[in-house]
Amino acid sequence: MQLILKLEMKVIHLHREEKQLIEQAILNNRQAQHQLYMQFSSKMLGVCRQYIKDVHHAEDVMITAFMKVFTNLNKFENKGSFEGWVRRIMVHECIDFIRVKKNVFHYQEIKNVIVSESESTFEIDTFSVDDIQLLIDNLPEGYRMIFNLYAIEGYKHHEIATMLSISEGTSKSQLSHARKMLQQQVNLLKMQENGTK
Repeated sequence: MQLILKLEMKVIHLHREEKQLIEQAILNNRQAQHQLYMQFSSKMLGVCRQYIKDVHHAEDVMITAFMKVFTNLNKFENKGSFEGWVRRIMVHECIDFIRVKKNVFHYQEIKNVIVSESESTFEIDTFSVDDIQLLIDNLPEGYRMIFNLYAIEGYKHHEIATMLSISEGTSKSQLSHARKMLQQQVNLLKMQENGTK
């Protein structure tokens, strides 16, 4: 009981600290902004890296997104976690970067896609984080974008469709293709590990 109470007090203290930092950062306190940046930059670079292969581009996008975070701090309403709010800005900035870089996304529309259970789950427990990132990096850009938005960020197909200006059917088909491709890559890696390929 005492341990739970101590944990609760620590969480409350950390939340107050974060809230004070945000309030100071809104007032353009550079030290508070720097502290928030240092607290979240490592995680947010990881988020950007999921969408953008080149780590230098990912870092540039993260820095641009942090500028938007600090510019819009007064819009954070303390509903949900601050980290989640920052993460959403990062994801949108990644989408914008890829949209500008590629000029337009190329998606192949396939209607009435049926995703079987075997297609939607596969074993990746034996692989390192770097291996998994490499597998995702090897996906075509459109597949990778939708896989990340759906499987990692937790967006629904109708939300992805709105974000990317595509249909729900396109979102579903791209996710289905991404999963198939990942499954093939996983199978290939397993065969290489077992010495059968």
